[in-house]
Amino acid sequence: MKLVEVLHMNGGIGDISYANNSLVQRKAILMTKPIIEQAMRDLYCSLFPENLCIADLGCSSGANTFLVISELVKTIEKERKKHGFQSPEFHYLFNDLPSNDFNTIFQSLGEFEHDLRKQFGEGFGPCFFSGVSGSFYTRLFPSKCLHFVHSSYSIHWLSQVPNFIEKNKGNIYMSSTSPPSVIKAYYKQYEKDFSIFLKYRSEELMKGGKMVLTFLGRESDDPSSKEGCYIWELLGMALNELVIEGLIEEEKVDSFNIPNYTASPAEVKYLVDKEGSFTINKLETTRVHWNYASNTNNENISNNGGYNLSRAIRAVAEPLLVSQFDPKLMDLVFQKYEEIISDCMSKEKTEFINVIVSMTRKN
Repeated sequence: MKLVEVLHMNGGIGDISYANNSLVQRKAILMTKPIIEQAMRDLYCSLFPENLCIADLGCSSGANTFLVISELVKTIEKERKKHGFQSPEFHYLFNDLPSNDFNTIFQSLGEFEHDLRKQFGEGFGPCFFSGVSGSFYTRLFPSKCLHFVHSSYSIHWLSQVPNFIEKNKGNIYMSSTSPPSVIKAYYKQYEKDFSIFLKYRSEELMKGGKMVLTFLGRESDDPSSKEGCYIWELLGMALNELVIEGLIEEEKVDSFNIPNYTASPAEVKYLVDKEGSFTINKLETTRVHWNYASNTNNENISNNGGYNLSRAIRAVAEPLLVSQFDPKLMDLVFQKYEEIISDCMSKEKTEFINVIVSMTRKN
């Protein structure tokens, strides 16, 4: 089965949907807010566009999809009033793979636009929303049509599982026990994908256009370090427990690998410089504790960190898992995963590392 057919978040608004299990992703967007605002301010004050075309790549669905739009619109409205200009026309492009739950986005649009108009009042420019289905490792938009590109928690997904010359036995991702050839294959796939991503965005963004990317990464030079791999290593442990119990074939685990790469800032800088179309304005890392969702004082969220995180990963990874393993086993897989995560969180400091890069399309 092709990756584009199975790589998507759990849709809808149910208990294990992405929409209801993405607080960590929301936190990452909020932490990136100052960088996004600065990039948009710089863009607006250099071009003063009458229409503004913004693309959100890997938009998924749920409240996070609209959070970034709200912040961008807020920044533009503040700047245009400061300079005495009319509100521009906003064209917002939602992109994700064809299997994404676009229906949930568009069912919420009417209420969202109503709230925007209520918030910004008379004189707020017209808004146009479009869905663009397809991989961001291909061309998605006409040449030089975009002013601003945003993507959060998407670019760490690869276009395909790397081609391995030997098995990654007992693992579902890079780990300290993976053969060196597996680590190399993961980097080679990332290098190819990110370079293509930059090339296509450089063709779609107008000169002086801005791009802000946030993705899971690492600070270590070691691609197999716990910083980027631990969350998948623990999921592999849960699957291997079911192998021991005879519920999953060992071969199925050995032949399953997560198509993901947690890059370091150094790797990002190297590839951006090598591709040559962008100037880096900001490149930094932030950290979010695995237990973040339990500490939000949200009465709808459990205070059990292992439970919350296992559900968050299930919302992201379940469609991939059911393409390889029996769907009837998913409850058991994630029950074991929750126990393993809870045990780790009780013994050590566990954090996600986000890499944030803000860039300008060169003239």
